[in-house]
Amino acid sequence: MAKQYKLQDVQEPVLYDELFDYDQIPRAVYNPKNPAPLEIPKEFWITDTTFRDGQQARPPYTVDQIVKIYKFLNRLSGPKGVIRQTEYFLYTDKDKEAVEKCLSLGYQFPEVTAWIRAKKEDFKLVKKFNLKETGILTSISDYHIFLKLKKNRKEAIEEYLDVVREAMNEGIRPRCHFEDVTRADFYGLVIPFAQALMRLSEDSKIPVKMRLCDTMGYGLDNPYAEAPRGVGKIIQLMRKEAGVPAELLEWHGHNDFHRVLSNGAAAWLHGCASINGAIFGSGERTGNTPIEALIIEWIAMTGDTAGIDTTAITELAEYYENEIGTKLPENYPFVGKDFNVTRAGIHADGLLKNERIYNIFNTGKLLNRPIRIGITDKSGLAGISHWLNKFFNLEGNDMIKKNDPNIMKIQNRIEEDYANGRTTGISDPEMEAMAKEFFPGRFKK
Repeated sequence: MAKQYKLQDVQEPVLYDELFDYDQIPRAVYNPKNPAPLEIPKEFWITDTTFRDGQQARPPYTVDQIVKIYKFLNRLSGPKGVIRQTEYFLYTDKDKEAVEKCLSLGYQFPEVTAWIRAKKEDFKLVKKFNLKETGILTSISDYHIFLKLKKNRKEAIEEYLDVVREAMNEGIRPRCHFEDVTRADFYGLVIPFAQALMRLSEDSKIPVKMRLCDTMGYGLDNPYAEAPRGVGKIIQLMRKEAGVPAELLEWHGHNDFHRVLSNGAAAWLHGCASINGAIFGSGERTGNTPIEALIIEWIAMTGDTAGIDTTAITELAEYYENEIGTKLPENYPFVGKDFNVTRAGIHADGLLKNERIYNIFNTGKLLNRPIRIGITDKSGLAGISHWLNKFFNLEGNDMIKKNDPNIMKIQNRIEEDYANGRTTGISDPEMEAMAKEFFPGRFKK
């Protein structure tokens, strides 16, 4: 039996000023003698917050957009439920209509769940839609308890436990969101609260999930990083000291320090079954863990595509740009306009020989995004010939080799443009026009 920890109801907040001096970059502390062990769960998965946290830093989606994105999430989930759940607000008429329409689709995955405040009256909304699970905000650091809620630890934890009991009384699975866990006191607050939740779960026979929220992105993926910042140590403490099984743990990260995906992967590696994310990393400030990146990471870690339609990632990006009007950065991994475009002539020469040399995987097959060449004055003859062959779908004997004299004519035209002061890349329509000029009658779009 795990050691039972008592809540330490301190008089003054523990703010870890030695780590979080507000006038300095937060300190990262490592202990080379005590790494967090690897303990990958037998089964691990993804959950989605696109319609909750994902809407907190962007214009809200319309009902039709929510339904369409939910359909994409179903395709990305696959029949095994790799994306197991998604969460919704329930407060506005638009929120309620969106939930009703998504439920009407009858999908098993991702399961529709709710998010509510830590208030008993909010359970009426959850019951109305017959949802089986809801998230409950249970802020866990003294920054939030003392400075935001203006309570002490005992008052806050008792209030949280009352709301969890109310959820159980209604037959609803509670999912406690441990907000700001990477600035929290583990032995004096986090573990005692987690153990209290586990006792409630054992008594009621209702599982209590615990979402570990790296609200400010302070998490560190290195196994030697100490708590409260070390992701591996956090999972280890929750598993070994608090006695929480992998399937009841969930990691929710933010990208303030560019670590959101590596921290999510670290949580999986150290024994957390579920990672929470949002489509294209949308969310508060720097955003959440990108769902599409988690899909690729999950496939890489399991070696199993699990029936996931990865081409839906590309279609979803096109939907975001063309229908929702959200422009993704051109170099954004997997979906950006230029994510698999090379402009270096030496790279293009390698691609002509074998595209595996300079492409991350078969992006044409897996994402419906064949590798492309972007033309500049640095692309060279190989780049131009590769662009022509790809753009006009030339194969075998029809392919144009880089030593074709007409390729040199196009190269000379491009170099002349840049010599005259051009600074932008050559667009596809410009390349198409030059191809038809220097290879008259040869190409059909």
